[in-house]
Amino acid sequence: MIAIAGGGPNGLMLACDLALAGVRPVVLEKLPERSKEPKANGMVGQVVRLLHRRGLLERLGSETPFRTPRFMFGMLQLDLSEVDDNPMTIQLVPQRRLEQVLEERALELGVQIRRGHEVVAFTQDESGVDVEIRGPQGEYRLSAEFLVGADGGHSPVRKLAGIDFPGVSTEKGVVRVANVTLPENLDVPAGVHIRTEHGVFFHIELVPGKPMVMTVEWDPADNTPMTLEEMRQSIHRVLGTQIAIGPPAGEGPHLLRRTSGGNTRIAEKYRDGRVFLIGDAAHVHSAMGGPGLNLGLQDAANLAWKLAAAVNGWAPDGLLDTYEIERRPPAERVVLHTQAQSALSGPGPEVTALRALFTELMTKPDVAAHIAETLAGSDIRYPTGTNHPLAGKFLPDEVPAPQLRDARPVLVDFARNPALKDIAAQWIDRVDVIEVESTNAHPDVVLVRPDGYVGWAGCGVLSGLREELATWFGSPRMVTIVS
Repeated sequence: MIAIAGGGPNGLMLACDLALAGVRPVVLEKLPERSKEPKANGMVGQVVRLLHRRGLLERLGSETPFRTPRFMFGMLQLDLSEVDDNPMTIQLVPQRRLEQVLEERALELGVQIRRGHEVVAFTQDESGVDVEIRGPQGEYRLSAEFLVGADGGHSPVRKLAGIDFPGVSTEKGVVRVANVTLPENLDVPAGVHIRTEHGVFFHIELVPGKPMVMTVEWDPADNTPMTLEEMRQSIHRVLGTQIAIGPPAGEGPHLLRRTSGGNTRIAEKYRDGRVFLIGDAAHVHSAMGGPGLNLGLQDAANLAWKLAAAVNGWAPDGLLDTYEIERRPPAERVVLHTQAQSALSGPGPEVTALRALFTELMTKPDVAAHIAETLAGSDIRYPTGTNHPLAGKFLPDEVPAPQLRDARPVLVDFARNPALKDIAAQWIDRVDVIEVESTNAHPDVVLVRPDGYVGWAGCGVLSGLREELATWFGSPRMVTIVS
């Protein structure tokens, strides 16, 4: 059994993938019910394609990933209409709805979700983790093979494990967000960040009937409760003009929030023995560009199949160590581009000049493509034993792999090579084989890991495939082949 501290999207995604792999997870969530506080408004990048492959995107109301022709970088317009193979897939969905869908799926798969239960202490040894939990009926203990902290930026699991959280904090920047009613004659375009020397203004209607406005200013704010009048005054300071915003219409919950400063931190390590960190417990950063769910949910998908391999007894030596090896670089990339975007959004004539230069550069398709790949996380390539262009990358949408819905490794056979069946038979209890007819240009064989990344790809010959199968999925079993 695996204990997961935290019942947000990352913890629930991890639980779903573990259950698909035949492992019993228990989710321990401190809150007695899902938070009603509005948080993220959608997902950006590779994770949209991952949820599509899991069959979860359709539950959120979409049949296929949507590739947006425009996005923002540093509050500058990024035109992707001329970018070949645009990687910027997006899915607009309130985080509360995403959590609901993941929770429903987890319960379908038999996951235990214990709300009102929090981890307060643990001890571990070579055989497992003894977790002390405080629940509605008092404290109790749970014996688990592994403990995963998916419990946010203030992660109790990380603190109890004594894992440092180095990085930087800043008091600069005050962000105010509110659902409001906007005047019908508003001449400020929606979806465009308006930057002045006094701050930034933005408005958009992500949910029909619930317009959202946002301002960013650089002067410190007080700690009194946020009000709609404060939002009006902030807009006036930023734009130099009044906008007659009114109270939001319809049922709540409604946004009315002020945040000051921010943290950029990455955990000193993602693993301490049998304890692991994912999502905000492992890294926090600015929300610019919307990278949080892309990063955290892919942490969960990466770790789940490796933990399942360990529990099921076929994990090769060192497999669990590859979690941090593979997932730390994406966190470092997110820190890089969110800090760069924050710098581009700041005050001062020198920043204005920098924005003008970036505006010129971003009109070039190759520059726009590079930035889009960075934002989407598609510039990440995991280490593999082959140099094929697909190896280590997320499987392209054009390569069909329907079995990924079950979170199992898949050998996709486009060439019907008879030698492949003999090789695959030695891992048939762990790896599925599917034959696919396709008119598109593909490698003859693609080995797809449960998290959607390509572990091996080859054309013509299968040299190296056995080694890669053993690297990721353990020793082959003895198979008697009858001719």
